[in-house]
Amino acid sequence: MTDITYPWGHEGRYNDFPSYFKTRFAERIQKVSIDAGFTCPNRDGSKGVGGCTYCNNNSFNPAYCSPRKTITTQIEEGIDFFKSKYKTQKYLAYFQAYSNTYGHIDKIKELYEEALAHEKVVGLVIGTRPDCVSDEVLDYLEELAKNNYIAIEYGVESANDDALAAINRGHTYIEAERTIQRTANRGIHIGVHLVNGLPHDSKEDMLSHAVELSKLPIETLKLHQLQILRNTQMAKEYEQAPERFYMFELDEYLDFIVNVIERINPDVMLERFTNQAPPGWLIAPKWGLKNYQFVNKLNNLLKARNTWQGRLFEK
Repeated sequence: MTDITYPWGHEGRYNDFPSYFKTRFAERIQKVSIDAGFTCPNRDGSKGVGGCTYCNNNSFNPAYCSPRKTITTQIEEGIDFFKSKYKTQKYLAYFQAYSNTYGHIDKIKELYEEALAHEKVVGLVIGTRPDCVSDEVLDYLEELAKNNYIAIEYGVESANDDALAAINRGHTYIEAERTIQRTANRGIHIGVHLVNGLPHDSKEDMLSHAVELSKLPIETLKLHQLQILRNTQMAKEYEQAPERFYMFELDEYLDFIVNVIERINPDVMLERFTNQAPPGWLIAPKWGLKNYQFVNKLNNLLKARNTWQGRLFEK
């Protein structure tokens, strides 16, 4: 078999979101991360305290992100950070830290509209939890989506409620399904996120979770291997009982991702396969591999196995 040609001209073995995204806009688009000062219901006491056991926002927040700065200031500093690499481009304001729909609607509108008012911002990417999105917020995002690129990324993490409870997530999988359905057909781009290796999740479970999510009305899927980060509750748990966690070896994870790709809905675009924490934060697993190097290995393995996205998909 040769590579599949997708409607936007990309040729490959899987439905690649970055390649699609390059055709979505006339010029290069870069996400600029923003910390708007939101929190989460498993942090503020409404559902729990301490947050997700694996979470350390400092491990992925760029240095320019701080809730002490205005949205405009963070955008400007983010643009300064990227403009040395790329001369001409527009930006998406990426509300990334914590749950960015968890607040009063008036405050949410104020923050989002400040970001959209920037002349170089063409849309929003909003990271949040499936239990933190009211119909009022969805109605508002639907209006914004009529004139802007609006994407919402739901941290589903697992379809196993035991795994979700073990990481202090504070919501169930059925809440995620229902919220995805409520978000659909509004002009909002829907992405979901899964973590592979959580307690109580076997490899068979993880594979099933990706397949079942791909049957929902989502546009993009982000996957990554579980990483144990310093200064987290999970790091303490891992030190005490490492056998509770599924730490993939690199070759094993590559094989697992091929199995996922073969079985998921071919219409869903794959945005990411791995996470890459800064070396100083990472306890395990230590693969010593950049994201692009993983993708190169993945593409070679797909070709070697002569397989492609959706080859084994069952509706």
